[in-house]
Amino acid sequence: MDRFLVVGAGLSGATIARLLADVDCKVTIIDKRETIGGNVYDYVDKNGITVQKYGPHIFHTNIKEVFDFLSQFTEWDVYEHKVLANIYGRLVPVPFNLNSIDKIFSKEEAAELKDVLLKEVGLNNKVPIIELKKHENKKVRSFADFVYKNIFYKYTMKQWGFKPEELGSAVMNRVPVSVSYDDRYFQDEFQYMPKKGFTELVTNILKHKNITLKLGVDCKTLIKIENGEILYNGKPFDGKVIYTGAIDDLFDFKFGKLPYRSLKFAFKTKNCPSYQQAAVVNYTTTKRYTRISEFSKFACGQKDKTVIVKEYSVPWKNGRIAYYPIPIKENQEHYNKYAEEAAKVKNLYLLGRLANYKYINMDVAVKNAFDLFNSIKSEISSDEE
Repeated sequence: MDRFLVVGAGLSGATIARLLADVDCKVTIIDKRETIGGNVYDYVDKNGITVQKYGPHIFHTNIKEVFDFLSQFTEWDVYEHKVLANIYGRLVPVPFNLNSIDKIFSKEEAAELKDVLLKEVGLNNKVPIIELKKHENKKVRSFADFVYKNIFYKYTMKQWGFKPEELGSAVMNRVPVSVSYDDRYFQDEFQYMPKKGFTELVTNILKHKNITLKLGVDCKTLIKIENGEILYNGKPFDGKVIYTGAIDDLFDFKFGKLPYRSLKFAFKTKNCPSYQQAAVVNYTTTKRYTRISEFSKFACGQKDKTVIVKEYSVPWKNGRIAYYPIPIKENQEHYNKYAEEAAKVKNLYLLGRLANYKYINMDVAVKNAFDLFNSIKSEISSDEE
């Protein structure tokens, strides 16, 4: 029976572990945290509110196989995410859309802008702000400059420490300008929240006789890589390792530390049933924090009290959690050195946002686990022959 060691009990690690366990592989998962779920970990507080310790996570996807897989392990609450941007005290929907135009501009200006956008872009189309800024129509460019300045520029600088145009399309295309009246943040076919939280979802994924879970264990105390070989407790490991953590840490920062962004959170319980108009309000022009999230609005039902969290984006340093790889060219080239080093190690596989140094959503994390499983499954078959 094949043996696997999965480093990381987040969504990527849990998914690949379950897929392997279901084909009768023995899987041990280790995680340095005392909790499962990675950054999707949540808990129910004393007021019955499901609080996400590492910031808001919303499940949405167009990938049916991902939705079907996760649906085995949770019941769902329908939840369509809506976000407001606070622009100097005025709240408007984001992604910036036709409703946003009506809230910001005078009636005459709004009508003129919408006519131009409908003609030049088309109803129900989405366009990245960088493309709109280059549009041949002067009025479209002027509109794009306004949106760029008030929605993107300061917010992106706070969030990433870079100007929007310095970041890759994977970041900037996440929040395009939408020429529609649809205020939803996502338009995916499947938009839900797990009825009893993400922690229970991951707990159910990991409930399998072939999975052993070890929490509070730093993988660096168990595994070491020497001369292209994996050592486990100082001896050659005869199984396979799937690593979901930061790749530079795995190789003892051999090529230097990769840059990441980290987050700081300020949680507060408010003695009222509702604090703000939407689950998330982005502060795009003012304040040091990037956004305020209100957890009682994430489909868990209104309570007498509510919990909010102010979120601050900060540079990563030792002792902080690495949340986001920074997708600029020089960082990708830096990462490639580690990826090439990992490729030399027999039976080592990389999976997840930090190991692959990619800014990905939850559904893509699950889909990537499927893809890796399919590759590993063929290797398992060939090993047995």
